[in-house]
Amino acid sequence: MSHRTAAGAPGVSLTTGKSTGAVLSWDGRPHGRRGGKVSGRPDDWGHEGSTLVVAFEGWNDAGEAASTAVRALRDQLGLVALVEVEPEDYFDYQFNRPVIAFDENGDRVLAWPNVTLFGPEDRSDGLHVLLGTEPSRGWKTFAEEALDAISVAGISRVVFLGAMLADVPHTRPISVFASSENASVRERFRLERSSYEGPVGIISVLADAAERAGIPTVSIWASVPHYVHNAPSPKATLALIERLEEFIEVRVDRGSLAEDSEAWERGIDALASDDDDMSAYIEQLEQARDTVDSPEASGDAIAEEFEKYLRKRDGDQPPTP
Repeated sequence: MSHRTAAGAPGVSLTTGKSTGAVLSWDGRPHGRRGGKVSGRPDDWGHEGSTLVVAFEGWNDAGEAASTAVRALRDQLGLVALVEVEPEDYFDYQFNRPVIAFDENGDRVLAWPNVTLFGPEDRSDGLHVLLGTEPSRGWKTFAEEALDAISVAGISRVVFLGAMLADVPHTRPISVFASSENASVRERFRLERSSYEGPVGIISVLADAAERAGIPTVSIWASVPHYVHNAPSPKATLALIERLEEFIEVRVDRGSLAEDSEAWERGIDALASDDDDMSAYIEQLEQARDTVDSPEASGDAIAEEFEKYLRKRDGDQPPTP
C-alpha cells in the first residue's frame, strides 16, 4: 500500500487499497468505513455535501461523449487530483496500454491508464469528478475502493454519465435517458427506473454499490449513431451536458461544442451523400425516429413502425462508412 499526503494536509491520508496521490483526510468525515459502507445518508437528493460526476473512457463512452463532458467540467472548475487509483491492480496493459509522450520539459514519459478523483483544491464541499479508463479487472475491489474515497471526500450524491452506440440518426436531436434506482430521486426529478437487462460496464457496478451504501445516484446515457462510432461526437457531449445541468448547480461552459456539433453533422452528411446505401439507411432511422417523436403517435403505431424498421434492418444490414 502506498500513498502520499499534500503538504500541510491535516490528519491521516486516505490509503484504501493501493491508491496513490491521496490528499484526503478522515478528519471530520464520520460516515465512511472500510468496505464502502456509509450510514446516516439521506435517501433524497438534498443540497448538503458534495456531488460527484463520473465518466469512464472505453465501453461506456461511445463517441468519447461522456468523458469529454466530465473533462470539460473538471477543467472549468479547476479541480485538482485528490486520489489516483493504483493501476497495477485493475488494468490489463495488453488491453489498455501505457502511452509514451514528451512532457512540457521535452522529456519522454510514460502515461499509465488510471482513474482519478478530482475535487476543490481546498478539499471543501462542492463538485467532484471521477474520471479515467474503465478498469479491466477487479471490479468488486475497485468499487469498494471508490466508495471509500467517495465517503472520505464527503460525497452525498453521484451522477454517472455514459454514452452508447444505438440505431439513431445523426440528423435528429441526441436521445438522452436519465434514470435512478432511488425512488425518492425518481419522484424528485420525475425520472424512470431503467428496465435494461443485459451486460453492464463499470458505471452500473459503481451505481449499484453506491445505492447499496445509501448514496443516491442518477445515471444519464446518450445514444450515439453507431455508423459513426470511430469519431468523437460533440453533439452527444453537448446533449449530456445540457441534461447534467438539471442535477448540479453549475452551468457548464459549452466552449465551441455547438459549432463542433454542426461541423460533425455536416461531415457525416458529406459522407452519406457519396453513399446511396448509407443515405437510405439514415432515412430509415429518421422515419422511425420521427414516428416515435410525433405527438399523435400511439403506442401501437410506435411499435408497428419499430417492427417495420427492424424487418428492414434484418433484411439489409447497415453500411459501414
